Amino acid sequence: MRMPDSDTAWRAVKARDRSFDGRFVTGVMTTGIYCRPSCAARHPKRENVRFFADGAQAREAGLRPCKRCRPDDRLRDEEAVAQAIALIESAEEAPRLDMVAQSVGYSPSHFLRVFRIATGVTPAAYARRLRAERAEDALSREERVTDAIYEAGYSGPGRFYSDSNRRLGMTPSAWRRGGEGVTIQWALAETSLGTMLVAATGKGICRLSFDEDKAALEERFPHAELVPFSDEMADLVGRTVAAVDDPGRPHGLPLDVRGTAFQEAVWQELMRIPPGETRSYAEIASAVGKPKAVRAAGSANGANNVAVLIPCHRVIRSDGSLGGYAYGLERKRDLLRKEANPAQ
Repeated sequence: MRMPDSDTAWRAVKARDRSFDGRFVTGVMTTGIYCRPSCAARHPKRENVRFFADGAQAREAGLRPCKRCRPDDRLRDEEAVAQAIALIESAEEAPRLDMVAQSVGYSPSHFLRVFRIATGVTPAAYARRLRAERAEDALSREERVTDAIYEAGYSGPGRFYSDSNRRLGMTPSAWRRGGEGVTIQWALAETSLGTMLVAATGKGICRLSFDEDKAALEERFPHAELVPFSDEMADLVGRTVAAVDDPGRPHGLPLDVRGTAFQEAVWQELMRIPPGETRSYAEIASAVGKPKAVRAAGSANGANNVAVLIPCHRVIRSDGSLGGYAYGLERKRDLLRKEANPAQ
């Protein structure tokens, strides 16, 4: 694959685009090191950068490899991650980290970092999500929940119910029947951004939106029992209003949200964006290990069920424009302004 021109290479570095890893390395002449395009280190000034076809060329120019991104280890890391994923996908039981690391010739701590950089999640989380996705698919096809449990690769109902209680927020059979038997409490509350709808299961908040009412909940959860928030849950509503009014402060609210492995990786990355900062869709896609999935990252961003609490408003376009927002660009501007200027 040909080395890109310098302007394209610099844009890839600014976006930390992993799809360019292996096509060139970035030499920082003032520090004497060279990096992958996706290196997480602080960006150098453009005038201090030279691009090289590979590490050997950079070393000939007197540079040394970055100890943070290890540019010369890229192919070995990619092969190790691919082998680990194949092992996880073929195993009946999720293998332990030390077993996976040993199988690819890495120490557990180093491989944990390599795997997380490549996929956005840990090997254990990858295995859990893989089984959960298989379970969801099986539950949509099987008449009996037990059959679906074994088809998904669980050793038995106990293990599946344990995982589902943490992740699904409802029983497996209720999930298969579109939430039948699940009670969701809901309320409308006034915030500085307008009227907010908040809804929660016994596990946590499953919906936070604006300009919606009970009818919208009925469409989203057609078989659940919808009831007004009880007095015991009033504190949750108050804390949610406070989180919307001051979006830059950690909220610590319990959430009951679920998606595909890719969607959940994107949502986790959104929650890592510091208040007052933004990321582009391309940067989010790259951060979760799928640099070419920019459109999918945008779709995952839009699939977020709990506005503000998972801060999808912190994602903008690569050109600096705001992009879209389900509840209107004015609300997105207000949220970003509140986070950038918390005293106002």
